[in-house]
Amino acid sequence: MDIQTLTFIIVGLTFALYIGIAIWSRAGSTNDFYVASGGVNPIANGMATAADWMSAASFISMAGIVAFAGYDGSVYLMGWTGGYVLLAMCLAPYLRKFGKFTVPDFIGDRYYSQTARTIAVICAILICFTYIAGQMRGVGVVFSRFLEVDIATGVIIGAIIVFFYTVLGGMKGITYTQVAQYIVLMFAYIVPAVFLSLMMTGHVLPQTGFGATIADGVPGSGQFLLERLDGLSTELGFAEYTEGVRSKVDVFFITAALMVGTAGLPHVIVRFFTVPKVRDARRSAFWALTFISVVYLTAPTIASFAKVNIFNTINGPDLQGVEYDNAPSWIKNWEKTGLITWEDNNNDGKMFYSGDERNEMTIDRDIMVLANPEIGELPAWVVALVAAGGVAAALSTSAGLLLVISTSVSHDLLKRNLAPNITDKQELLYARVAAATAIVISVYFGIYPPGFVAQVVAFAFGLAAASFFPAIIMGVFHKRMNSTGAIAGMVVGILFTFSYIVYFKFVAPELNTQENWLFGISPEGIGTLGMIINFVVAVVVHKFTGDAPEEIQELVESIRYPKGSGEAKPH
Repeated sequence: MDIQTLTFIIVGLTFALYIGIAIWSRAGSTNDFYVASGGVNPIANGMATAADWMSAASFISMAGIVAFAGYDGSVYLMGWTGGYVLLAMCLAPYLRKFGKFTVPDFIGDRYYSQTARTIAVICAILICFTYIAGQMRGVGVVFSRFLEVDIATGVIIGAIIVFFYTVLGGMKGITYTQVAQYIVLMFAYIVPAVFLSLMMTGHVLPQTGFGATIADGVPGSGQFLLERLDGLSTELGFAEYTEGVRSKVDVFFITAALMVGTAGLPHVIVRFFTVPKVRDARRSAFWALTFISVVYLTAPTIASFAKVNIFNTINGPDLQGVEYDNAPSWIKNWEKTGLITWEDNNNDGKMFYSGDERNEMTIDRDIMVLANPEIGELPAWVVALVAAGGVAAALSTSAGLLLVISTSVSHDLLKRNLAPNITDKQELLYARVAAATAIVISVYFGIYPPGFVAQVVAFAFGLAAASFFPAIIMGVFHKRMNSTGAIAGMVVGILFTFSYIVYFKFVAPELNTQENWLFGISPEGIGTLGMIINFVVAVVVHKFTGDAPEEIQELVESIRYPKGSGEAKPH
């Protein structure tokens, strides 16, 4: 059976499973829609959180960016993983004990201000739309190759599926759908990695194959995998694979932005509101980190195998190039999507891939994981399984983000602010309308994304770092911080970060080089500086405007006090 038929069958079966779960667990109340009635088991919640967290950026793009950027790509692994530990240890249990539906809900009540709530809603929507652009783009990339449609059509197909189970099931439906999606994406990530490790190094475990020597019969046999990569990279005009080219300042700022951005992402935080007790929030975080590590510890190995295979299959064992007429099938397949192109600059009829003027290939970084099974000539069912995993990863995170947008509009903006007298039924209707509207807008951003998947997602982390993280941290650990300081910090932080990103990505992209960056910090890392500015502005404004009211300070103390940590405050 050919790859496309198998892909239709496997992806179709997973879609049927997701829709079936959505129908089985459809939301009947706002409590079901927003937080699954707070009754999700911690292990299931950990699995759902892992799927929510491991988006198209993690599944599709992370190994790709590590493969192409080498050592510099490790900032994504370090930042995202470290941020999750920060979230689990410093924020999740306290936010759960506060007992609110959403991050804007927490900020609005903690800072006793409708203005703070409204600004938090705007920040949440901005972050989510930036993030979701990357996810929808990922869906489009998967469908464009494996269903042989253009990227725009692929984005629309993905939007229809996610619309169905998000609008119908809300958080309750999304949670159990994400459990299924985690299982699909985990197998889809691990299985090809095991195949490639066996083929290239003879090791079953990809992680040990990563540090092993290349097997007999494979170009470079006897050499260590990373030694071979370093040698090929320098010979072909790239930077050494295990050495970075980014400045240490930029690496630090990007890693920090990804870490604190993780801890401020509203669609991740809201998952900790779905468990019955406060202690379950911490247990959920443990299980989520365990499930995430299964995939994250495999990503560097996939990146290395992919890079070696690309060098070998395009440039040939002798590094003189391969005749285009004899190009491997994966190149011809991905050429149809426009994500790989070849220009015969020297008219010799051969493909050549390098990091200098000899280069004749343009390869989109987002295809790396998806193309890997074909590059390694793995069985067709493995290729189809990876396609299903890529779709699962993108859809799971899209659903979580859409839910944040819909709850921000219906609950925080309408119910808690503009129209407090609406009924539970009306609020649920508005939530579904908001989710549907958000899906339509996200389709546009998916078709016209401002960068490749991991890069777009990095911008969302920067915005979260510059807006939510300081407000949440000070909301939990600085009981005297008042509403004026928090509002000023959020506004200045997100405006600064958003303006910096927009300037270098859209207004003057030709100036997006290290010489023109502020203190040498790239747009991907500017969220860290935005966060620092947020903290400074908030503290200075607080000094001139006095402490928060006494009852708020007592409230903040109560959510940090260990006694009674088994029960969450009812909403």
